[in-house]
Amino acid sequence: MFTGLVEDLGKVNNIKKFKGYWNIQITTNLDDISIGDSISVNGVCLTVVKRSKNLLGFDVIKESLSKSNISHLDINHFVNLERCLRFSDRLGGHLVQGHVECIGKIISIESSEDGWVDFEVSFDKYFLKYCIYKGSITLDGISLTIKELKENSLTVSIIPHTLKNTNLGFKNINDYLNVETDLIAKYVERNLLNRNK
Repeated sequence: MFTGLVEDLGKVNNIKKFKGYWNIQITTNLDDISIGDSISVNGVCLTVVKRSKNLLGFDVIKESLSKSNISHLDINHFVNLERCLRFSDRLGGHLVQGHVECIGKIISIESSEDGWVDFEVSFDKYFLKYCIYKGSITLDGISLTIKELKENSLTVSIIPHTLKNTNLGFKNINDYLNVETDLIAKYVERNLLNRNK
């Protein structure tokens, strides 16, 4: 489990493409990481398979490549990194599994005079049903609050700190973001469906 609070802006150092999976190496300033640990990489929960001083290695299977923007990464691209949650940690964002459901596309970016930036992101309407006004959404592993909902998109406001310390500062219109909707909404839906059977 994660909180959606990005701890480090990592950089893709190397990508090796094999049949059925990719191996991705990312440079990071994070410490206290061991082989076998779960790390959120742009919101995708990946297992550390290699660890050196400032380098993490991950094997990414077809399912993760097909459901996330990991398949769009290239060398020198920036990625959001978060170590898994400890039971003693503060839950500053919201409960995030690192199970990306779909890819969203940035359709507009609007800056305000006070430094905030609004990102409008479109994605599959099936997953929008789990989104509510002022509810939580995870985009590229970042816990964000929904500012506005439309039929095929939602808008989030990004503060200057988040722009500076995540990969959102490098994103442009038509770029892709990994989407994970609220965990609780999905459990509520499942419970209601079971009751109505």
